[in-house]
Amino acid sequence: MPGWHDLLSPCGKTHTVKDIELVLESTDIRPHETIKAKIKVNYPGRYDGVVVNTQILDSNQLVVYRSYNAKPITQNVSRLFINRNDMPQNSAEFTASIEFDPSGPHDVKFRASIIQEHKEIESDILFARLVPNQENT
Repeated sequence: MPGWHDLLSPCGKTHTVKDIELVLESTDIRPHETIKAKIKVNYPGRYDGVVVNTQILDSNQLVVYRSYNAKPITQNVSRLFINRNDMPQNSAEFTASIEFDPSGPHDVKFRASIIQEHKEIESDILFARLVPNQENT
């Protein structure tokens, strides 16, 4: 299966792992709150870095990235590239936020991709739910 490979554990059992894994601290998101996530790259080949893209479905609003590996991002960026040199142990953490007040809930798509020579090698996708703050409902 592409994007997956087997690892042999010390006890002799085989575990199948994704080449890239994206995990959100919570899949319930509220406006103006910090979104925390981790990326783990298990890809055995060469790669230049990872890129994270997000989309708030049924909206033209953006998720804004705030930091990666505890380094603040001073510009408003809606796409995050993390160089492999900035990924100790092939992992990274990032924070982001959504800075608008939706009138109703939205699904939010997160996609993390391994990049090598400007090409996507593998990716992981997950969805979260943006829920309006109580006073907006």
